Amino acid sequence: MQKSKVIKVIIGLFLVAVLAVFFLFFTNNTQLEKEEFFVEIPTGSTYDDVKKIISPYVKSMSSFEIMAKLRSYPDHVKPGRFLLKKGMNTFQIVGAMRRNVPVDLAFNNQERLENLCERLSSQIEPDTTKLLAAFRDTDFLQKNGFSNETVFAMFLPNTYQVYWNISAEKFRDKMLEEYNKFWNKDRIAKATALNLTPVQVITLASIVQKESAKKSERPTVAGVYLNRLAKEMPLQADPTVIYALKLRDNDFNQVIKRVLYNDLFIASPYNTYQNTGLPPGPIAMPDVDAIDAVLNAEKHDYIYFCASVEKFGYHVFASTYEAHQVNAKKYSEWMNAQGTKR
Repeated sequence: MQKSKVIKVIIGLFLVAVLAVFFLFFTNNTQLEKEEFFVEIPTGSTYDDVKKIISPYVKSMSSFEIMAKLRSYPDHVKPGRFLLKKGMNTFQIVGAMRRNVPVDLAFNNQERLENLCERLSSQIEPDTTKLLAAFRDTDFLQKNGFSNETVFAMFLPNTYQVYWNISAEKFRDKMLEEYNKFWNKDRIAKATALNLTPVQVITLASIVQKESAKKSERPTVAGVYLNRLAKEMPLQADPTVIYALKLRDNDFNQVIKRVLYNDLFIASPYNTYQNTGLPPGPIAMPDVDAIDAVLNAEKHDYIYFCASVEKFGYHVFASTYEAHQVNAKKYSEWMNAQGTKR
């Protein structure tokens, strides 16, 4: 009889212990307002660093610490981006801290390398300074045929899956790989037929994109500039003057809607009114459509174009200077009527 009671007590204690373990490790141990939350663990973080970072999102840190030790997590801390979900138990939280979740890193429509680095640093661990240093590394540039002015052409707008804690150098190398993949035999052949290098194509594409937001007319705009290059005429592209002005002022946040006569004389290698040929590098990050618009430019005899005052967002094209003057006069008068001075 006594033995039976002892057995019952042991069983009872065992069940209590099982329940205690269950509630300690296998019930909700999160305090999240959102359904999901990403925790970022910087490179070089220690176990103590991790505890400080996740403590605002975990109900019982003692429970986490016990489970972490049981699963040898303190000796295997990983940097990265980790997904915590509302309602996770302690076992699941420790497991989640082992799974580095990639970032869908996206960028487009950047105006210069510095702006791109700011955009990138908001999505991955390396800061702007580290990214710029990697992209402008002298050995890297020389090895791959870039310069400080042209390396911006390497970045093709898209969405890329990378780990949050990727180093600046590894990210740079990934972008180079994507660039080389983009410039396949077909695109290289088309660039060669135009007597342009890939970087020159992208440089011209950046001007084309700045000139027209309408994808349907970009091949026509590209054809105008290619005609000018063939005749060794200055491109006389207003977007290059705007870029030169912003570069001079070191202010790429300013909005310039109108290029004034005096602006055309700014001393800058980017001013295509004062210099023949292409500028030293891209004046913006062109999208793939603009790049392909250059590679598949429309063949015509247009030498000039001007913004249309009848079909806004589009342009009117001309083969002679006299016809262009008529179009330009209409546009100038319209701008004056709008009171647009800058």
